[in-house]
Amino acid sequence: MNMEKTPLLYCLWPHDPAGHRYRITLTVPSPSPEGQRLSMPAWIPGSYLIRDFSRQVESLAAHAGGRRVPVRKLDNHTWQAAACDGPLRVEYTVYAWDLSVRGAHLDETHGFFNGTSVFLQVHGQEHLPCLLDLQPPRGIAGWKVHTSLPEARGHAGAARRHGFGLYRAPDYDALIDHPVEMGTPQVARFTAHDELVFTGVAPNLDLARIAQDVRRICETQIAFFEPRSRRAPFLDSADRYVFMTMVTGDGYGGLEHRASTALMTSRKDLPVLGQKGQGEGYRGFLGLVSHEYFHTWNVKRIKPAAFVPYDLSRPDLTRLLWVFEGFTSYYDDLLLLRSGAITRADYLRMLGKTITSVARTPGRAKQSVAESSFDAWTRYYKQDENSPNALVSYYTKGALVALGLDLLIRRDTAGARSLDDVMRLLWQRYGRGFYAPGAKQQGLPEDGLPGLVEEATGVDARRYIARHAYGTADVPLAELLAPQGVSLQWKPASNLPSLDARTRKQGDSLVLATVFEGGAAHRGGLSAGDVLVAIDGLRVDAPAGLELLLAQYRPGDRVRVHVFRRDELRAFDVRLSAPEPLDCVLSDAAQDQ
Repeated sequence: MNMEKTPLLYCLWPHDPAGHRYRITLTVPSPSPEGQRLSMPAWIPGSYLIRDFSRQVESLAAHAGGRRVPVRKLDNHTWQAAACDGPLRVEYTVYAWDLSVRGAHLDETHGFFNGTSVFLQVHGQEHLPCLLDLQPPRGIAGWKVHTSLPEARGHAGAARRHGFGLYRAPDYDALIDHPVEMGTPQVARFTAHDELVFTGVAPNLDLARIAQDVRRICETQIAFFEPRSRRAPFLDSADRYVFMTMVTGDGYGGLEHRASTALMTSRKDLPVLGQKGQGEGYRGFLGLVSHEYFHTWNVKRIKPAAFVPYDLSRPDLTRLLWVFEGFTSYYDDLLLLRSGAITRADYLRMLGKTITSVARTPGRAKQSVAESSFDAWTRYYKQDENSPNALVSYYTKGALVALGLDLLIRRDTAGARSLDDVMRLLWQRYGRGFYAPGAKQQGLPEDGLPGLVEEATGVDARRYIARHAYGTADVPLAELLAPQGVSLQWKPASNLPSLDARTRKQGDSLVLATVFEGGAAHRGGLSAGDVLVAIDGLRVDAPAGLELLLAQYRPGDRVRVHVFRRDELRAFDVRLSAPEPLDCVLSDAAQDQ
């Protein structure tokens, strides 16, 4: 084999499940003559926050030719080994106790990891192929491996499907984009290359029902982007797609990868054998599946230019997350509807909830979704008690911008074109074949969407995008939905007077979580973090108790509110507000007549 193409070899062993530690060795056949630099990614694509995965590296040592090689740390994420003749063998231990879709987790029941949490990057050799030798834990029988990373066929020690042994990746970027689940999960397949994996305690899980619903979602999305070939996108880099779901008491979340997704869901949201009907929680799970699968096209292959390639040592800044997350958030529920997984009435309720969540966010008047995208690293992913007053979500308002753009295109082309045409052109130009060997990878330029919309549909959407994506104007949804036969109405969440604040339970107390700018609590001097004690001398001890108290008053009434701020008792006079009509109700216009 040509030395230039000699693979890097990683070996991972879950050596201490009780202590939550993976042991990894990395063999670099030809280290840099100046001394090999190594680093751990600072963030994981799809989650735009510096997470400092290197902080979980507990020990690191290097050897070459039977001798120890000195290693010094250059910064928070980077090490440099002294110059040596190869091969260089680096041994290190990673602590893995992050039960999330972003990190790594290990105990006696299972092991899960993203490559960004466990695999060192070999500077200057990122283009080389990689082999991964997965080893089973000692003393624990029956574990299998679930990953979209291809087996290293043709190599001695190659893994068999679901087995331990050698896997392969064409380069480092691919190595870290195929997470691994090890253990004894519940598994279902619904095509020759689609696998559902559920880890955690989930008694009587109705795998057949879930598989049937997920199959319809996947088939609908494949046909959406590839109406002729019906070819799945991940076949350019893997021969299967794996949905890895961690089932917990109250979890929710997902992270996309090029041929798999890591999900978390609440046990109560999954259907069990014999259960009839479809609850809101299960629809939410199907929406999560739809969202992450849509990312297989939109952001894993159709990317902003800033992500081609990723720089995992620092924030990759783009103003286009509203396109990649917002458009995905629009299509996740829409394609549930088109697949038949939900009804039209369900879809309108879900869309109404999204519109409501944006309307209840005062920050939408201060921050555009383009600014929200750019500031994701320092603001959206680091939210505090004031964030609803200062920020807007590029997920939710981005979805509304996508909805409005879709409706605008449909209106201006008399239904001949839609946002679907824009997505397919994005796919053809930037996404199809992105990971094919020798492909020229390119991403959507920061200013590229308006021109592409016009090319795909003939509609000049520059003013719309400037106002609603790069400006803070609300999308005129009532006006745009009307020609589609959908009526939009606003109503207050309740008839009670309001403090204009969000609350949360803290033990037996009720705490102000957010005080909305300009509202009753703000005008009266209350602050986020205040513990509600009493209103006009009557104790406040739960959300229901607060509602019962407020029901005794009318908008405009003044009340005396006692709170603890830190350990100090304070009193404020507050004039209660009328409830704002911020809850959106969507319905078929014909039903309203």
